[in-house]
Amino acid sequence: MTVAPQRPTEAEVYVHREPGPLRRALPWLVLAALVIGLGTLGYFLAKNMEGRPKSFTIYFVEGGWKRFLLFLLAACGVLALTSLIGQRIGRWRTGRHISYLAVLGDQLTHLFLILVVLIAVYPLFYVLLAAFDPRNSLFAFPNFSDPNILYRSGLLPDISKLSLENFGRLFDGVLVPAWQLVVAAVAGAALVALLLFALAGRRGRDPEGLAGARTWALRVLAVALAVLILFVTPAQFTGQDNESKFVLSVRNTLFVSGLTGLLAILLSTSAGYAMARLRFPGRFQTLLFFIFIQMFPVFLALVAVYSLMVTLGLTNTFTGLILAYSGGAIAFNTWIFKGYVESLPESLEEAAMVDGATRWQTFLRVVLPLSGGMLAFIFLNQFIGTYAEFILANVLLTGVEKWTVGVMLLSFTSGQFSTKWGVFAAAATLGALPIIALFYGFQGYFVGGAVAGGVKE
Repeated sequence: MTVAPQRPTEAEVYVHREPGPLRRALPWLVLAALVIGLGTLGYFLAKNMEGRPKSFTIYFVEGGWKRFLLFLLAACGVLALTSLIGQRIGRWRTGRHISYLAVLGDQLTHLFLILVVLIAVYPLFYVLLAAFDPRNSLFAFPNFSDPNILYRSGLLPDISKLSLENFGRLFDGVLVPAWQLVVAAVAGAALVALLLFALAGRRGRDPEGLAGARTWALRVLAVALAVLILFVTPAQFTGQDNESKFVLSVRNTLFVSGLTGLLAILLSTSAGYAMARLRFPGRFQTLLFFIFIQMFPVFLALVAVYSLMVTLGLTNTFTGLILAYSGGAIAFNTWIFKGYVESLPESLEEAAMVDGATRWQTFLRVVLPLSGGMLAFIFLNQFIGTYAEFILANVLLTGVEKWTVGVMLLSFTSGQFSTKWGVFAAAATLGALPIIALFYGFQGYFVGGAVAGGVKE
């Protein structure tokens, strides 16, 4: 009996084809075009600067382009040598053939990423140094007589002249009662405990046993911060200048951002759950309207918002600013929570309703406990957006005691020749600390399965 031959599968029919000559030459053509473009750009830039008088703010090196090219050639030689050494070591350790071009490509990729990181970090590092510069200048003039190339070129300010004077001006005239010092000490102790628990968890020293203590430390920290934010009054800031009230502006921003974040959770979760699970007339049209209003920038509604706040008598009030921020947060956060609820198994809610739970109880006791990560994301998204917002706050808030961080920072740069860059940098550094702390503290809510363990027993 003969067996009919089987037809070959697609995998068997597929034959690996070598790339054509054009495809092999394409990376080299792109590299050549990039080198030629950079060379042409450098040539015209050098020609353009030749006819200009040398400025006292620019450090010129005679024949500097030659030194730069020599340095670039030397760096390429070192990179080629290290790639060759890496290829030989890799071949010796693994016993397999390793392409030299692949190792060289990895080296170039790492070098490019390091350069990108340095370019991104340098402005932040410079602003941080400017915060400690008592000369109140964001610009370091070159000191051509200094032997240090970083000082001579003006890349760094003179570190020997740095002090805490700018930070002291931000706390000038601030009166702190004894009970606030006690609450601040409790918050600091809770923060230190959380850091120690996080360090112990990273080292694998009984992280499960520390879960209860970590939860209590987080609660104590949240309550202490809430007490400080709610009970700090403008009467405690007796300084005459605006910078002496910067801490008050941080308090105002934390107050507004925190309440806006909580309102965003309340509004978006209830609306998102209704859009995901309920079927009612106008549901689809409401979703389309949410998408439609996202197409327009916020400042297009600025005149309407301001007119509405004037009519309601809510200008220069936190209530009007919180309502304006909360109204703009509904659409985006509702769509996010709607998509998250639709990813949850509906059988969990059906089982709860079979046991006698109402739709509202199902939402509170089943859906919300499974949405911890999403609730944290909505709160952080709204908190950070409100914390960094400037346009609405600048229009609605007219008194210095109501200013938020953005409006206060603007006041430091209002004069053309009296800009307080040192104080501005110090205030920007302090103002960024709450956002950094929030990202570090809530990063665990963005990973892992939020539905893990959500099974009816």
